[in-house]
Amino acid sequence: KYIKSDDFSADPLQLRVDGGWLRATGTTLGADNGIGVAAALAVLEMGPEAKLPPIEALFTVDEETGLTGAFGLDGSMVTAKRMLNLDTEEFGNVYIGCAGGGNSVLEIQASRVAAPSGTVALELSVRGLLGGHSGINIHEGRGNAVQMAGIVASDVLSQVPGSKLVAIEGGDKHNAIPREAKALVAVPEEAQHSVRQVVARRADALREEFGQMETGLEVSAVVANGAPGEVFSAADASRILAALRSLPHGVIKMSHAMEGLVETSNNVASVHTSGGGVKITLSTRSSLGSALEAARDRLQAIADLAGGALQRGPAYPGWAPTPKAALVGLTVEKLAARSSAKPNILAIHAGLECGLLLEKCPCIAEAVSFGPTIVGAHSPDEALEIKTVAPFFEALLDILGELATPVGSKL
Repeated sequence: KYIKSDDFSADPLQLRVDGGWLRATGTTLGADNGIGVAAALAVLEMGPEAKLPPIEALFTVDEETGLTGAFGLDGSMVTAKRMLNLDTEEFGNVYIGCAGGGNSVLEIQASRVAAPSGTVALELSVRGLLGGHSGINIHEGRGNAVQMAGIVASDVLSQVPGSKLVAIEGGDKHNAIPREAKALVAVPEEAQHSVRQVVARRADALREEFGQMETGLEVSAVVANGAPGEVFSAADASRILAALRSLPHGVIKMSHAMEGLVETSNNVASVHTSGGGVKITLSTRSSLGSALEAARDRLQAIADLAGGALQRGPAYPGWAPTPKAALVGLTVEKLAARSSAKPNILAIHAGLECGLLLEKCPCIAEAVSFGPTIVGAHSPDEALEIKTVAPFFEALLDILGELATPVGSKL
């Protein structure tokens, strides 16, 4: 165990270089978006000899947990006309648009009763999945551990007489595809072998479906510590597991306007059992505000069928692409000079703050987003490609230098 506490100022990351990539041991690296913050701070520390235009450096908190910093921004603080967003994860690409989104929480209240006598608690675990970013990786068809655990638990309850659902837990971030989850079930003591057979069959089916990508997938059933305690009634367990299996996860629609761009998606991000039922967190994204709410209407319909209540969090706007903007052309030019290939101009199916900041700060006429290469964001596998950091920072200085000239200031 390398990280001893949650106080990273007293217990810092243990960094390591692994084949040209910077990683952290035992936790996420935080390059998304620590590297953007570091670049901005480095620019602010440059001396008077540096060729720079007037700069307003904006740092926000809690981007990954709901853009709360950007939501709370007083836009009148900002007077800049152009925005360089240093929050992109593939060096050489220039992003000029992003999806909007919103989180929802589905609560299903349920009754609990004492576990039947003669039962033992078994933990049904799904682990070893890739996980990943719920926007950037959502189109890849990666496995969702929360939904897999729901499927495994459904199999046990339907195929092993006397089985009961005690709890189901998995996922911890709204913007990450869950990589681990577990369901706790109470089963007749003499039925343990039958449960393991059911779980093994489902594990084989999941490996057949996902094994080409999810090579680390593990599904198991082990005896849990302690007695089962209370369980959900059969009817309520059925409602909970049916909702988990019915909620859409993955791509809902591809864009008709931009080839290869996911337009609308949903992530079944987490499930947690409380004393009176379960809470399921959902993250919905779309380039179109109307499509975003239409997708959340579907979640509402499932909530109604499950006898639950859906709470919709505030939605944040998307960022409409402007490919012919002068700042886009300048950024492409400077990145191309620092790269071996011509940059791609793209839109991303993720919640960059740009859309919200542009809405909050009407003075900003143009915006672009770029950065070094980061993989595995929001997971312990996160890594920063070291060789892309210097050209990223040099291109940033090139762009700022051009904007500091009389011609560049008029762009």
